Amino acid sequence: MNNEQFWNARWQNHQTGWDLGQASPPITTYIDQLTDKDISILIPGCGNAYEAAYLLEKCFTNVTLIDIAQYPVTILCDRFKPESDPRIRIIHGDFFEHEGRYDLILEQTFFCALDPSLRPAYVTKMSSLLKPGGKIAGVLFNRDFEGGPPFGGHIEEYRERFAPCFQIKTMEPCYNSIDPRAGSEAFILLEKPGD
Repeated sequence: MNNEQFWNARWQNHQTGWDLGQASPPITTYIDQLTDKDISILIPGCGNAYEAAYLLEKCFTNVTLIDIAQYPVTILCDRFKPESDPRIRIIHGDFFEHEGRYDLILEQTFFCALDPSLRPAYVTKMSSLLKPGGKIAGVLFNRDFEGGPPFGGHIEEYRERFAPCFQIKTMEPCYNSIDPRAGSEAFILLEKPGD
């Protein structure tokens, strides 16, 4: 499921059931607690990037978006005009090939869009993209699905998966999901150990 053709087809055929139509409330609640507006932030598998719009509204200055599908990237470039707004960078590319160092990576169920066989590589890549003390914050599905994507999972599995590379600050059911996702999301806050 980690290929451009598959995801472009989903976008073009309006098969975007994952799209909330707004920034995720658990993520905006976390963003509202951040005081340093200059931290470097990555949103992988950004889709419509509602969280990026929220970050810009809140005066954050260093936001990078990446998506493997050209379709949403084209829309985002038209919407955000990165060529004239130095606060945002939009990349059409594969997360697993991306290079950079970030203070924060926002996770909006990107993990659950990937085939489960890629989960070990995801954890390793996330760690490599974060600066020491950097964090992953966001939402994973806390439920099972038939088939996929999305691919489900549960908090117990996620703890085991992330613990070797991250300090688990928070991993618990969301209390503020939108109604259609109530009871099916987990909020995570993971920190990469310092050097």
